[in-house]
Amino acid sequence: MMIIPENKNNQKQVLTLNDLEKRKVVEHNALIQSVAKMQKTALKMFELAVSCIDTENLPENNTVYLSKKELFSFFEVSSSSKHSQFKEAIELMQKQAYFKIKSNKSLGIEYESIVPIPYVKWNDYNDEVLIRFSPEIMPYLINLKAEFTQYKISELQKLNSKYSLILYRWLSMQYNQYEHYSVKGGRRAEQVEAYRNPSISIQELRTITDTVSDFKRFFDFEKRVLKNAVEEINAHTSFNVTYEKRKAGRSIDSIIFHIEKKHQADDNSYKLEDKDYQSDKEEKSRNEADLLKQAMESKYTRLLIENFLLSPLEMTDTALMAGLQKNVYPLYDELKELRGLNGVKDHLSYVSSKQEAYSKRNVAKYLKKAIEQYLPTVKRQDL
Repeated sequence: MMIIPENKNNQKQVLTLNDLEKRKVVEHNALIQSVAKMQKTALKMFELAVSCIDTENLPENNTVYLSKKELFSFFEVSSSSKHSQFKEAIELMQKQAYFKIKSNKSLGIEYESIVPIPYVKWNDYNDEVLIRFSPEIMPYLINLKAEFTQYKISELQKLNSKYSLILYRWLSMQYNQYEHYSVKGGRRAEQVEAYRNPSISIQELRTITDTVSDFKRFFDFEKRVLKNAVEEINAHTSFNVTYEKRKAGRSIDSIIFHIEKKHQADDNSYKLEDKDYQSDKEEKSRNEADLLKQAMESKYTRLLIENFLLSPLEMTDTALMAGLQKNVYPLYDELKELRGLNGVKDHLSYVSSKQEAYSKRNVAKYLKKAIEQYLPTVKRQDL
């Protein structure tokens, strides 16, 4: 992608950033939670333009320059009519696209309707596209010291639904806060977990997806908006997302999302086996027998059963029980040292309440991840 911001001497400074993986969108959370009154192409074009802003060298006159060639590549447009499609998209964006932003100004709610890109210039004989942001949108894009969200622009490239784009941005906002407070502290353990398992009312979800007047039946809303968006996000981004529906009376009142980050180095092994076991089968067998005996006698096994995190059938899986004893129960010992046995009980109760959202192809891996994510928070709180 070619970005050509103008410097103060009115000379264009050319920056070539061909690797989309290195480029990020950074936006204020108020913009993430706003209502994007635009179609998917306009929203993606806006996001692409935002990724071109260099916060260390702010664009003169709020202007960035894109390469048409790279623009078409980002949108995967290869037809002979791509120029006319591009012009139509630009015209629609300028005629219809705006953000409806709700913000809290000293506890008084304010609303803004902002056309983010009022001016675009291009011609047929040049590869350059000039995009100028409105002054009103810039505070949501620059000088962001708090309450902002960032993500790679490449995450959006394969998303083909407006709802997928909107939901991905909202989930990123939540997960960014989970990552921040997991490292920096400043929130209780349950608050940190809530960012990774965020809840949103159906009313608010309809508002940010601009579907308040559409898909009146929840069945249609879930099929057309929710399921499709989650499927696209799981297929084309770094998130694995599931959700559960919560009722108030007979109606679906809210949605709880559960977000996991994909790991490139994550193999598909779901048994927590030490590699040393595999190098010596006899030693592995002896060790598993010892670990199995310890696991069957452990108080933690009883607690897992009481919290419906371990079934009698799973207890017959010797590799699973050995994995629990070797990789999970020592972490419960650490938590017990910090918070007592009741601290372990509270943790398992919380994990039990969330278990339906996660892959349980292997209980040991599931429980290990849960305690590994929880322990650092406890340790920081006890400093």
